[in-house]
Parts: sequence; C-alpha cells; structure tokens
Amino acid sequence: MYPTIDLFLKDWDKESEATLRILTRLTDASLPQRVGPEGRTLGFLAWHIVLTLGEMGGKAGLEVLSPPEDSPEPIIASGIVAAYKAASLSLAQRVGEEWRDDMLGDEIPMYGSAWRRGDILDSLVHHQIHHRGQMTVLMRQAGLVVPGIYGPAREEWAKMGMQPMR
Repeated sequence: MYPTIDLFLKDWDKESEATLRILTRLTDASLPQRVGPEGRTLGFLAWHIVLTLGEMGGKAGLEVLSPPEDSPEPIIASGIVAAYKAASLSLAQRVGEEWRDDMLGDEIPMYGSAWRRGDILDSLVHHQIHHRGQMTVLMRQAGLVVPGIYGPAREEWAKMGMQPMR
C-alpha cells in the first residue's frame, strides 16, 4: 500500500514512462500478435492497460480522462499511445488533486470487496507492470525490439559492447 500520494506520483511517473517506452514500439502490424489462437492480442493487452486507468479509477471515485471501458481496441498503435498518455496524466492529476495522504487507508468498495485507496494505487501500478511483461513476449514474437525497463534488453547490451546476460 502506498503511504503517501507523493510516493505514488513519483512511482507513477516512472512506471508510466516505462509503459510508454513499450507502447511506442508497437506497430499497427504487431497489434494482432498473440501466443496462440486463444491468447490475447498485443493490441488487446495495450488497450486493456489504457481502459483500466479509467475503469479502476472510476470505481475508486476518480474521473479519469479515458475511453469508456467497452471501447473497441484501435487498429492503429498511435491511437493507443495517445489514449494512454491522456489517461495516465489524468489519473495522476486526479489523485494529486482529490486524494490526501490521510485518505489512503480509507476503504472503497471495489470488485465485490473493500480496498484501501493506497492498495488501489498499488494495483494500478502493478497491473500495468504485469501486462507490460506479457507484451514483451508478444513483441519479440512480432519481431519488435523490446526496450529495457529495469535493466538493459538484449539489443541494449550489444550497443554497450557487452554480451547479453544468459
């Protein structure tokens, strides 16, 4: 659970930039990539990250600038990037303006149970981290270069003149 709004906003800034590094590498042709016939597509996962900001934020009482949760995924990667930028910025603004540190322990009804506000913020961060990991696998399958997020990606090791770690 986040103990302060400031700590969340600092994390959100870093993690949303990391998500944008992934999203901006997507191409229109890569969006239908999936592991198998039953798997989610790369475009679906990217769009799901966007929609969750408004959907989860809305359930928590925050009016986040985001497409409606039943919006179909775009077939153009730049549309996903633009929507994420707007929703991510809006989420951070709403939290910063409407919530205070002393509210983070307050419980809100979410998905059939009570969640503390600080846990909601934690879930928003970890949700996109989880799906970014899934997306990097699909990106590799689609032939895209994956950016390093918490350390260098394979291609970045080579640019540093080093062998990628095994």
